Amino acid sequence: MIRRCLDGLYLGAGMLAALFMVSIGILIVTSVIARLMGSYVPGLNQYAGYAMAASSFFALAYTFGAGGHIRVNLVLARLQGRARWLAELWCLGAGSFLACYLAWYLIKMVRVSHMLGDVSEGVDATPLWIPQLGMAVGSTLFAICLIDRLVSVALGAPIDKAGGDAAALE
Repeated sequence: MIRRCLDGLYLGAGMLAALFMVSIGILIVTSVIARLMGSYVPGLNQYAGYAMAASSFFALAYTFGAGGHIRVNLVLARLQGRARWLAELWCLGAGSFLACYLAWYLIKMVRVSHMLGDVSEGVDATPLWIPQLGMAVGSTLFAICLIDRLVSVALGAPIDKAGGDAAALE
């Protein structure tokens, strides 16, 4: 049940990433059409940038879970058995630590922006914590995904499930 919930969470994050990608296209096309008609809609470029950041961060967990991240297996591919398993655990552990560190500070950035009342420099004056929230949530989901994979491999899951040899550069 937990596996289905986590996989559903990663899929939901991937769907949100796709939604933000579509919104980037809509915002850019709207901006171009407005300019061609001699009009200007303030904030469209900033919102497209916010959508790009949200899309990138929401896609991290889904892409990792689907094995879509590019991995350079120059060392891991040469290891076998227990040595490969230990090296994979070390890599997942280091990645989990770094992802948790990133998530912690992005959450802290959102809190500080909210407390200070930071707003964007554009005409729209969007409170910055709103677009920053997508980065914080996406990085948190990525950290959860890495920890999930670390625990799965430690408990005996096949090593090549996420980011397997098909996505590797060897």
